[in-house]
Amino acid sequence: VQLQAFGGGLVQAGGSLRLSCAASGRTFSDYAVGWFRQIPGKEREFVAGISWRGAITNCADSVKGRFTISRDNAKNTVYLQMNTLKPEDTAVYSCAGAWQSGPYLAPMTWGDYHYWGQGTQVTVSS
Repeated sequence: VQLQAFGGGLVQAGGSLRLSCAASGRTFSDYAVGWFRQIPGKEREFVAGISWRGAITNCADSVKGRFTISRDNAKNTVYLQMNTLKPEDTAVYSCAGAWQSGPYLAPMTWGDYHYWGQGTQVTVSS
């Protein structure tokens, strides 16, 4: 599976962005997908995940109620809708894929994934 994240940009605080993670290769619906973010000098942080075939979603407390993850398996794409953005959301956002045999919570650790995409920069100005 090859993954590509895009949709980042510069937005004012309170604004919205939608990131996309496009996949190619194997049967995409059998993969959990996670979104992570990283600020230079800090550890990569789990943001949100969606399970095998979209049955289960989970997200970090810091984005709960503001970010929503969804998937369109027909388009081989997972989305991260980010609303009410804050300056502290500024980071490089990356997506990763992990094969699953059923509907389990998406992994929350970068190293537990099997495929990784490059990042897209999100900058939120105050």
